[in-house]
Formats: sequence, structure tokens, C-alpha cells
Amino acid sequence: MTDARLILVLPDREAAEEVAERVAELLELPEEPEPLRDALAGEDDAEDAQWLVVLEGPVADPAPLSALAEEHEGWLERE
Repeated sequence: MTDARLILVLPDREAAEEVAERVAELLELPEEPEPLRDALAGEDDAEDAQWLVVLEGPVADPAPLSALAEEHEGWLERE
């Protein structure tokens, strides 16, 4: 069981919204996580913003979340 902050990093809002919906279904969450926009460090251009879906708390197996992010040209980070 992983009890950490998991961040799914996605290329655009549409992907983040779809991933948030699927994450809620996969983890049987009471509500969808809210996608957040995060500008890349050192980038001034708003076009270079990434979208994040942040999960707090225990996750039994993060592998399906990683696969889901990769399906949408993103990746999973752990903090």
C-alpha cells in the first residue's frame, strides 16, 4: 500500500479531466479529483503548462494509475 502524494502529470486539460474521471472510478472515490494547471518551472509561455491530477492518501497499487497516465501521454510522480 502506497501512502504518499501521487501526481498524474498530463499534457492538456482534456486529458486531465478524463484521467480524473477514470481515477475516481478505479479507486472508487466519492468524488473526482480536481485537475490543476501547473506551469513548467522556468517557462514563461502559458502554452507550456502541464495539467495535474493530485491524489492524497493510501493507494494499494499505483501501477494502474501510471498506465492510465501513460495512455494519455503523461506520467505518474510520487512525493
